[in-house]
Amino acid sequence: MEKSINLAPPATQGMGALKKLLRMRETGLILIILALCIGMSFASPYFLTWVNIRAMVMAFAVEGIVVVGMTILLISGGIDLSVGSVTALAMVIAGWLFLQGIDPWVASLISIAACTGIGAFMGFFVTRVGLHHFIVSLAVMVIARGACLLFTGGRPIGLFTLPAEFKFIGQGAIGPIPLVIIIFLIVVLAFDFMLRRTTAFRKVFYTGSNEKAAAYSGIRTKKVIFLTTTLCSALCGVAGIIYMARFGSAQPTFGLGMELNVIAAAVIGGASLNGGSGTIFGAILGAVLLSVVSSSLALLDVSVYWQDIIRGSILLAAVSIDHYLNKRRR
Repeated sequence: MEKSINLAPPATQGMGALKKLLRMRETGLILIILALCIGMSFASPYFLTWVNIRAMVMAFAVEGIVVVGMTILLISGGIDLSVGSVTALAMVIAGWLFLQGIDPWVASLISIAACTGIGAFMGFFVTRVGLHHFIVSLAVMVIARGACLLFTGGRPIGLFTLPAEFKFIGQGAIGPIPLVIIIFLIVVLAFDFMLRRTTAFRKVFYTGSNEKAAAYSGIRTKKVIFLTTTLCSALCGVAGIIYMARFGSAQPTFGLGMELNVIAAAVIGGASLNGGSGTIFGAILGAVLLSVVSSSLALLDVSVYWQDIIRGSILLAAVSIDHYLNKRRR
């Protein structure tokens, strides 16, 4: 058999590769982030300092764990509005159990298991009862927040007696790198690899792209949706425990508006609200972009009210771009 020969000149091939690279969502995000960083380095002398860079990374690292779960859920065709409330509930449950005399590590495992159970609860109502993710997660958001206030009486739980080895999770560092960032990178790399390379996670894309067609091809789509819903809440539990160790307290009002940041990061990174597309790497770049924007607005002394308006506008722009790209695909 004769080998096919590519007669296109090297320059043409190079231009084609360049155009393909520029079409990648991640490449565009990287260029925007770099442009913002360069611009802010001139606008504020504090932007590129180690203190500010560390603060930015710490700001999105733990939330980035939740972004991973949300991205996988969005790819499968679902959405979760309860992530902020479930993260706060994880803190409250673990903190309350610790004050009852339970070892903090055991309390944390119980708390993560409870959050996993909440995800399974939502998955049951979506896959078996037939309700939409939006409605179920909206109800759970209110229930979980109410449970936080009920457990605490609306007041933060001070956990000053947490052992130092437990606080190390959120406050410690290995060399110059905070442990929080190391945990975040492990979660991101692990799930990014599984989403790109494993057959089990490829089913998430097929389910989100066309659930009926995936079911006809033999994929147990309801199981996929159930597991991705459960996974998202489980990762909220992990994030809640890290936050508790970092702040040394459990705050019932923590995570208000987190769902906006998490969904915005995932959609900006290429995850479609219609399901079937998205990457972990892209979603994390979306989280980085939002963190850079928030830091820039704070350094420029922009009113906190305007910051909310700007973040909401970024989300609206991202959703509009996603809608336009979906229409182009059809």
